Amino acid sequence: MKTQRENSRLTTADRLVLTAMRLFGEKGYGSTSVADILREAGANSGSLYHAFPTKQDLLVAVLGLYRDGIEPMLLEPAWTGVDDPIEQIFALLASYRSRLEATGCTYGCPIGSLALELHEPDPPVREALAVNFDGWVSAVEGRLLAARDRLPAQTDIRALAQFVLTVMEGGVMQSRTHRSLQAFDAGVTVLRDYFQRLQTPPPTPDSTERS
Repeated sequence: MKTQRENSRLTTADRLVLTAMRLFGEKGYGSTSVADILREAGANSGSLYHAFPTKQDLLVAVLGLYRDGIEPMLLEPAWTGVDDPIEQIFALLASYRSRLEATGCTYGCPIGSLALELHEPDPPVREALAVNFDGWVSAVEGRLLAARDRLPAQTDIRALAQFVLTVMEGGVMQSRTHRSLQAFDAGVTVLRDYFQRLQTPPPTPDSTERS
């Protein structure tokens, strides 16, 4: 959280984007009005429309902030003290679990929530959402590449990283629906089992015969 002094140094546009980020996460894009944003940011409509002619422009700015913040806001905190690249993937998933647990399973991945809410977003919004998903996948892909020698040669690294994202998003969505961590935990457990199987060398013909 920013201190009052740090907040005073923000431009009006910065305050608007940060306020919109928080409100879109708490209430959803559609349920957040421009009046809500102005009130919470302590700004007037002239300042808003000078910086962001439409509410969609403000949403694109919010998505840009998420894109730029994936490293400092999400990855670095999750990976602190974790050196093994595959364990870093599970530490990232554990960070989402901790958010779910801390909120009584009401937390939702902000990008996933926006993607579900905006069924047919305009191209600039859809592209910004895609960039955010791609950034998440690329971060996981980097960890998999760092562990490449532990995975079968034929492993599609990009597809596996996308699968990790699918497990996370699906687990979050089901846990929010059921207000229970069971679905998230089940997905991560199966994913870990899959990784362990990928890293287990296949039996040699001689060992097969001996067994």
